[in-house]
Amino acid sequence: MQRRSVPLIAAILLGLFIIGCAHAPINAPLSRYQPNAGYRFANLTPGDNTDSLFVVLTFSGGGTRAASLSYGVLKALSETTITWQGKTKRLLDEVDLISTISGGSFTGAYYALFGDWTFDEFESRFLKRDIEGELTGELWNPVTLIRLASPSFDRIDLAAELYDRTIFEDKTYEALVSRPRRPFLVISATNMSLGERFDFTQDRFDQLGSDLSSYPVARAVAASSAFPILLSPITLENHPSPPGYEQPDWVKNALGDYNLNRRRYLQDKEWMVYHDKTDHPYVHLLDGGLADNIGLRYVTDSIRDADRPGGIRQLINQVKIDTLVVIIVNARTEPSEPIDKKARAPGVARVAMKTATVTMDNYSFETIELIKDIAVAREQAQRSVRDCRQLLAERCPAAAPPPELKEMKFYVIEVNFENIADPKEREEFLSLPTSFKLDPAVVDRLIQKGGDLLRQSPEFKDLLKELH
Repeated sequence: MQRRSVPLIAAILLGLFIIGCAHAPINAPLSRYQPNAGYRFANLTPGDNTDSLFVVLTFSGGGTRAASLSYGVLKALSETTITWQGKTKRLLDEVDLISTISGGSFTGAYYALFGDWTFDEFESRFLKRDIEGELTGELWNPVTLIRLASPSFDRIDLAAELYDRTIFEDKTYEALVSRPRRPFLVISATNMSLGERFDFTQDRFDQLGSDLSSYPVARAVAASSAFPILLSPITLENHPSPPGYEQPDWVKNALGDYNLNRRRYLQDKEWMVYHDKTDHPYVHLLDGGLADNIGLRYVTDSIRDADRPGGIRQLINQVKIDTLVVIIVNARTEPSEPIDKKARAPGVARVAMKTATVTMDNYSFETIELIKDIAVAREQAQRSVRDCRQLLAERCPAAAPPPELKEMKFYVIEVNFENIADPKEREEFLSLPTSFKLDPAVVDRLIQKGGDLLRQSPEFKDLLKELH
């Protein structure tokens, strides 16, 4: 053998070794089904947080733009002092649930893991970094190119490693389980085959026969922000059901509801797909915005369905919530579109992008209108019951009154660039790109604007009148 061949052979062997070792983390199987353990809303202690004032935050997709806007809202909540049940505290201390999508998942996950350290670290850790540039640099690293030759390692795994190492400090969901306090974090992605929302909660992982506590938070965030084509899907293994696992009663009930509640029936029919381990041994996840780009569907489902995991409807039915607040941080943009100025049809890339984003925007609008309708319906129901009881008391005092419906105040507050008063400034924000690289000065403006838009909201002002 010629001596000069030795380095070549060594390089080939090293490359094969790297390829063999290149394997993304696999979600671990669940050794035993424990419905009262794991990362579930019911397992979190309120602490100083009260059920009577129940605050929900939803953070939309939109890259660093969305992460910055939602961070600005978090800062504003931390600076807002309230008085509730005789105690003075920050409004942020009453946040019970954070539901996040894509870019908003970085902010929500960081706050859930690190609490108030977020206000010291998050800007430098994520918002003011060139994440896109760093990913590109990692991509062209010779070792990375070899690793990408492995069928078990793809671009999204590279991104998840970067997030894990430089943002989330290698934290898994065990960090949230071992410190069981609110807010409950729901990071959502999209099941590629079903087109439905996939939530990173133990309730969902039970279906996969998997233990969420050992799963890296960074990989959940990566799945939530895996925009098609630009990034590959994240893959989960659908393990056999663990000993003791039974189909929840609420799923059994819903599967018999086709003619009574088709929405619920179809949702739970999709839920049952995960129990078909033969035809669905793997689950491939894409950007959560494809199913719900504002993180609000988890909340509407939780409010409407009494027997679903999530807690909100159960607490309402148990007469524990006096005031329900849903703050929607919607970083939607509306950049000028030049395609109508040309006779030539748009190319494949432009068509693909418009197909995805137009659908997301339309669905987001309808979802926001849905939760507003839910709030109005609750108010109307309370008024009807109150009027009926009063009428019976006046005209037929001997008659048994209908059951009392607890008076619950319901605030829906949306932070949206459309609410910027100045037309020129509004156009500037609505034209911001969706990327993981923004000029630090733009990030600062987004943070400030998030707080300003929240404080200027008429619904938020009404809420503060109640809380002072």
